[in-house]
Amino acid sequence: MVLVMTDTTREDIPEFGSEFREKLTDLFRWRRDVRRFRNDPLTDDVLDYLLQLASLAPSVGNSQPWRFVKVEDAFRRKSMRDIFEAANLDALNDYAGEHAKLYAQLKLDGLDQAPVQLAAFVDKETVLGRGLGRKTMPETLHYSVVAAINILWLAARAHGVGVGWVSIINPEQVIELLDVPKDWALVAYLCVGYPQEEHIDPELERAGWQERVDMKKFVFKR
Repeated sequence: MVLVMTDTTREDIPEFGSEFREKLTDLFRWRRDVRRFRNDPLTDDVLDYLLQLASLAPSVGNSQPWRFVKVEDAFRRKSMRDIFEAANLDALNDYAGEHAKLYAQLKLDGLDQAPVQLAAFVDKETVLGRGLGRKTMPETLHYSVVAAINILWLAARAHGVGVGWVSIINPEQVIELLDVPKDWALVAYLCVGYPQEEHIDPELERAGWQERVDMKKFVFKR
């Protein structure tokens, strides 16, 4: 699959009707943070196509600061498991009582099952974009990578592929393990593959960790 970029005329501009918007809403609702994967391989064509879609994300100054590393080496994968286990044990120590018991039961990664492991970095010193928009808010470089990850996540779901974000890791250890340039910073470590199950409710809500809160509680006026 190849994503072709072309110039458009006014006649080429698509109309996103009500049926499309309903499907789009379903996509948002059914996007999940996947931790349980089937062992079916994900072809390079599918992954590369999803990454091409991710590259359509907005970026500050059109800097396109995302850098994706496909982690395929068996030693590095095992080391990622070790990094996660150490960080997860440290996180467990932050809880006590029933919260600790519940935390210990949570499945918080798919490292042993996902056919694809993908590290997403931000190139903090990229010359693309000529620094536009970054002087006052340099963190927008990181936000640009997050935007690309979000498109990847939604595009993957639309193609029947699941994505899981593993955040319980030490970023500096991952940077050293993957031997990336010193100007790169880790934004996300992703597990990608076909999910074992489909469900509309978030994993942590199903496990009793945290329910969703009404969005109205997070909207303010000034």
